[in-house]
Amino acid sequence: MLTALLAGLALCLSLIVAPGAQNVFLLREGIRHAGSGRRHAIALALACLASDVVLIAAGVGGFGALVTSVPWIFDAARWAGVTFLAGYGALAAWRALRGSAGAVVVPATPGTQDHAPATTPGSGGTATLTRPAAVRSATLPAVLTCLAITWLNPHTYLDTVVMLGSISTTYGDARWAFGAGAVLGSAIWFAFVVFASRYAARFMRSPRSWRVLDAAVAVLMIALAAALALA
Repeated sequence: MLTALLAGLALCLSLIVAPGAQNVFLLREGIRHAGSGRRHAIALALACLASDVVLIAAGVGGFGALVTSVPWIFDAARWAGVTFLAGYGALAAWRALRGSAGAVVVPATPGTQDHAPATTPGSGGTATLTRPAAVRSATLPAVLTCLAITWLNPHTYLDTVVMLGSISTTYGDARWAFGAGAVLGSAIWFAFVVFASRYAARFMRSPRSWRVLDAAVAVLMIALAAALALA
């Protein structure tokens, strides 16, 4: 049982650590909302983890054979993924060219009231959207984007439902321990990405650094879209 769990853990980590679209998106969002947006990054990580739980459970439960017997699922996911990744890459390229990372939430300095409403002198004290409120308003679109990146990538099904599901059958009655190990590996990785993004935010305090990051995101997303289109 322990052997199966450790095998699932190791295999999942070996598959998930690749610099794919999902990991890059999580890292960028975690950096962008570092400080006052901790819940934002955690929500995205939980969305990814929940997706992995569903997919891994489907694979271990034997749905891998069903998925491979319906090839149009991969074709539909592939072209939807190509369109989505190319569009996201184009937006990242536009941000890099404009030299603006958008509404970046800057970490609060010690002693400031992070929940205090922002006001403009002479405006009569009318409160604008607070930083936590701004983060909350951005979380749902970001979660939906993250889910699209996850579920519109056919490699997601190949890695989790098909590959992990197929290998789990070699462990017989311990296959669910193998699946639990894979879920644990996913949880460890996403927790690491959240932590890494908060650390990396220290080096993302200038507009130039955001232009470089967005340029890298654009190149990776468009390259992944091209790879899917030519697959």
